[in-house]
Amino acid sequence: MSQTSDLQKLLTWLSPAFPVGAFAWSAGLESAIASGTVHDRSTTQAWVRGMLSHGSLRTDAILFAHAHRAAHDATELRDLADLCLALTPARERHEETTTTGSAFATAARAWPTPVLANMPTPCPYPIAVGAITGGHGIAVNAALLAWLTASVHGQVSVAVRLVPIGQSDGLAIMADLEPEIASVAEMCQHAALDDIGSVAYAADIAQMSHETLTTRIFRS
Repeated sequence: MSQTSDLQKLLTWLSPAFPVGAFAWSAGLESAIASGTVHDRSTTQAWVRGMLSHGSLRTDAILFAHAHRAAHDATELRDLADLCLALTPARERHEETTTTGSAFATAARAWPTPVLANMPTPCPYPIAVGAITGGHGIAVNAALLAWLTASVHGQVSVAVRLVPIGQSDGLAIMADLEPEIASVAEMCQHAALDDIGSVAYAADIAQMSHETLTTRIFRS
């Protein structure tokens, strides 16, 4: 019954219908599409794979795992939040992760846990989800796999709507990336903070340049 309850929570909390507003943000992907860097299924998949293996998704996943273990330690959660924000390269990306993190922590109050009192302010999204899933005793591997899958789905959804690549190509990307998502989740749940490192410079630059786009559909 516990595993069933955990699965229900993850399906609800990481559903596009959960009120965190993640659909409004692109994490710089809109800039990459506008510049032509991402323009079809192949380039979309390469972009998302880079974010997952070498960019902010990998970094956030490591921080997520540490927040999960530190759920009952308000001081450590504050330090993890500070580190997460220090590693955020662009103003809009900073706003994205703190806005969605705050919204998640607020919405998750419908499922009471003492850990909610430990949430730092501001609270980045991976810290909020990691700590709250940890507070509810959800296994870190399941929580991390679900969060990474939802995050990749969010990026693919941007490309489906904006390139556009269409639903069939979007689903094919999700299917192709399943093994890599699982591999990154497995690695990140055991990673130390010293293992954090990003070489996805194109994504960082795209996030920084988004605010200069003449026409914008997404907020980052």
